Amino acid sequence: MPQNYPVNYLKAILNSRVYEAVKETPLELAGLLSDRLGSNIWLKREDTPPIFCYKIRGAYNKMVSLTAGELKRGVVAASAGNHAQGVAMSARQLGCEALIVMPVTTPSIKIEAVRRWGAKLKLIGDSYDEAFEYAQTVCRKQKRKFISAFDDPLIIAGQGTVGLEIIKQSSGPLDAVFVPVGGGGLISGIAVYIKQLRPEVKVIGVEPFESDALYQSLKAGKRIKLNRVGIFADGVAVKQIGKENFKICRDFVDDVVRVSTDEICAAIKDICEDTRTIVEPAGALGIAGIKRWLKDNEGKGPIKNQGKNQVKGRRRKNRNLVAIASGANMNFDRLRHVSERAEVGEKREAILAVTIPENRGSFRRFYRTLGRRNISEFNYRYASDAEAHIFVGVQIKHRDEIDELIKKLAAKGIASLDLTENELAKIHARYMVGGRVPEITNERIFSFEFPERPGALGKFLDQIGTTWNITLFHYRNHGSDFGRVLCGIQVPSQSRREFNNFLRQLGYAYREETNNPAYTLFLR
Repeated sequence: MPQNYPVNYLKAILNSRVYEAVKETPLELAGLLSDRLGSNIWLKREDTPPIFCYKIRGAYNKMVSLTAGELKRGVVAASAGNHAQGVAMSARQLGCEALIVMPVTTPSIKIEAVRRWGAKLKLIGDSYDEAFEYAQTVCRKQKRKFISAFDDPLIIAGQGTVGLEIIKQSSGPLDAVFVPVGGGGLISGIAVYIKQLRPEVKVIGVEPFESDALYQSLKAGKRIKLNRVGIFADGVAVKQIGKENFKICRDFVDDVVRVSTDEICAAIKDICEDTRTIVEPAGALGIAGIKRWLKDNEGKGPIKNQGKNQVKGRRRKNRNLVAIASGANMNFDRLRHVSERAEVGEKREAILAVTIPENRGSFRRFYRTLGRRNISEFNYRYASDAEAHIFVGVQIKHRDEIDELIKKLAAKGIASLDLTENELAKIHARYMVGGRVPEITNERIFSFEFPERPGALGKFLDQIGTTWNITLFHYRNHGSDFGRVLCGIQVPSQSRREFNNFLRQLGYAYREETNNPAYTLFLR
């Protein structure tokens, strides 16, 4: 083991006092998913502890090491949700007062769980980093001990017991372990243990594209702080990997895989079908990563960390792959969004924009051309005497079917466009097909994102103000995901400079969609 670490991590993991607070979690074969993917897919069920996530391991291991005086003064933690529960549960068990600082965007199920464990709660900011800064201020003023969510050797060692259990529970060969990555506490603990005992086993991190701090940091060779993070997978919504965590990952992590929101939703469904349980988005990252890794040239992903302990894997079927199901703290109201996106993420649904002549019988001829495919959605509204534009969802078995279907339609003289990866189509247009206002002039279309929190939509409308005329507006609540608005605004040519300044000062992420085909075909 490299000598530049503050503790001997193997010894620290073996001596962790985790099992005073939590029982060993099972390693279970996901039979349905294994059959589909042609490999043995194992789920490490970190969604089963009393707080429905693994975070109790590190939190308790750290807090049980505190002196009586430190426990008496109380502890402070900043968390996007799950670490908060670990600290709160540990504080109750150790007779200690805990103040938890959480982002306002934290799902209510995690907020209520912290309250049930008896901790005091403060909601600050839209991300973990804002909560972290406030927590640090409280610690300085009140001389309390800060319990890091990930960047602490004892936290890392506690989480490392997950890796210890995986090695102990694996009866045969083990090819790779896929670990969700936020601040890096879990993956650094697992990697530092597994790679020293079983260097042939790959340890692979999984991050959402919108929260890929480890991926960007390994690519740059130094810690990178993201400007903003996506909060759909709120459990890993961290802008920067921990300092100690990055050092370990650089030495011991083999690869990092990034996945989309749709792929995460599909993985939630996969786990549900195998276990009849619903994990949170971060808890499904491991399965989403396995599916992406198997698809991407059998694991030869975009980042290959050339750490000193890397061992190249073998190309073969029937691998033994472990995914960490890291948590199950899911708000019920998020299930609508998950179910809507899961079929697309699994590549089981294609979304097409189809143009047919606006005459009698053409709609029926188009339907017959689709053959015996199941139709998940039809959206149509008369727009002109010349052409009809149809928004259609078609169930498919594999991605290649989309190209085959488009070719079949073209052979019948029917023009079609694949919108399966078009976010405007999936989030907005499919709910808005139904009418146009052709006399509108100077209309520009924008999609905006803002942190989903109480009053956020009202604040957005206040900032839009009355300077420009709003011609189109669509918003749907997606639980704790970003609030997404599609907005049409009339911008006369003489006010373009003023409008561009307004966009820069608005403070929300935005993208112009005026030329997006989902808009031009169905809404303009």
